[in-house]
Amino acid sequence: MYLKANSPHAATAGKSVIGFNMINGKEVEGDLSLIQSKSAADNRDLVGMFPDSGEKDVARAAKAAADAFGPWSRTPLARRQAVASQTAAILAAHRDKLARIVTREIGMTPREADGEVQQAIDACTYFAGEAEARLKKPLAKGTRRRPIGVCAILATGSSPLAAPARKILPAILCGNTVVWKPSDNAPTAAYLLLRAMMEAGLPHGVVNTVNGRGRAGCGKHFLAGIDKGLFQSFSFVGSAGLGRHVGEVCGRHLVLPNLEVMGKALMVVLPDANLKQAAADAALAAFSQAGQGQAALGNILLHQECAAAFKRAFLAKVASLQVGNPLSDPDVAYGPMLNARSATAFREHWEKGLAEGATLLAGGEQWNESHRTAQVKGNVGHGIYMQPCVWEGVTPGMELFRHRVMGPTVNLTTFSELDEALGWLGAAECGLAHSLYTRDREAIQRFQRASRADLVLINAAATDPSALLPFTGHGTLPGRQSAIEPFSRWQSANQDPGEEAAPAEEPSATPALQTDWASL
Repeated sequence: MYLKANSPHAATAGKSVIGFNMINGKEVEGDLSLIQSKSAADNRDLVGMFPDSGEKDVARAAKAAADAFGPWSRTPLARRQAVASQTAAILAAHRDKLARIVTREIGMTPREADGEVQQAIDACTYFAGEAEARLKKPLAKGTRRRPIGVCAILATGSSPLAAPARKILPAILCGNTVVWKPSDNAPTAAYLLLRAMMEAGLPHGVVNTVNGRGRAGCGKHFLAGIDKGLFQSFSFVGSAGLGRHVGEVCGRHLVLPNLEVMGKALMVVLPDANLKQAAADAALAAFSQAGQGQAALGNILLHQECAAAFKRAFLAKVASLQVGNPLSDPDVAYGPMLNARSATAFREHWEKGLAEGATLLAGGEQWNESHRTAQVKGNVGHGIYMQPCVWEGVTPGMELFRHRVMGPTVNLTTFSELDEALGWLGAAECGLAHSLYTRDREAIQRFQRASRADLVLINAAATDPSALLPFTGHGTLPGRQSAIEPFSRWQSANQDPGEEAAPAEEPSATPALQTDWASL
């Protein structure tokens, strides 16, 4: 790792990180050119520079993981747990530095970035304990869990620490090795996460990274590794569209995909609800992280008797939201869009909504320096900052209702009877979370029976990230399962009673990588 001075316009933001791929415990350059990771909050801020990897880099990383699999799979569970626990301690010791990198790189507010670091810490500690419970409990006499092999991991840049940690930690605790392609939107945060794991004593080759662009670059070579037999497992966190493609490629080779797709959350509000609480929760769930979180609220179903009152309270809440640059104004409600690609799709959704006949009650433009209001904080001229959008008159048959767009937008839909709303619960693509606001116990029971979402909440919205931690398979069918499950398989053994099991192998100690955290 190298650090260099940032541009004069962004000198106060922090230094730029010159990073590498990590293959077999060594920092190596890629076959291709370099990619620049510029801050979503201020594109003058160069957060990091990393290799743009190619086909050969993916093959090298997969070979390193395959070579490391044997020794690591025979490593005692206590040793693997120690690496996870020490990683948590290192992340906790440097959480302010990491959170600052996350804010710079993807535009999370400092509060959101600190939560992102905490989720990664929680993953380390939680899965260390979960592995103990899961791996040492036999299903029946003569059964045991065995690791799968080399696990490929591809996770969204909108959660650069927590999402990959929820995959990497269960994988390596089960005795697998990993090839990880970090998002090209957040390579710096990913690089520091892996360095923390190496600093915690992770042996060489157990986790390897290949940086680079998405489908047009390293991403296509990474996915092609499934066809080439490089991976025995493939984990993905991201859009439903790419999740489908990953599932199709895995299906051709009977490789079981581990998918977490980002869908819409939905809220139902009945007349007896606490409308003030519902409106406040809805604003937080819809607009946190500029609507780019995994469980962002997309649709609000309102009973016609309370629709007008909820709308007044909700629009007042939206009008009070402060939006802007989280680097200079840490208390803003949300910051910028993650990248230009997401911003383009968000602009297109304005046109689509109007074409479908929906009414835009708020938003519809990008904030800039020429028409900013008191609602906007800090310099927004070097990032993509979107106004919070609220749509009315949206029906379940509209694209606006069914398909998620990344960004700060939410739809209002009215209904006359609860049965009508219950019939719409499955209309949105990959509905991750369903919320109901009411005091009616019978309505609660009916709602819980009707919902097939992974998260069902009563008088609460899907804003607590801890609900994602123990599980995998969010937004997919057959649905959630323990996150340990996809990274190990049951094996039945008929062993001669006179034959002794081979002792667990302790791999030779490797020098721990040291990171100059103080200089970041």
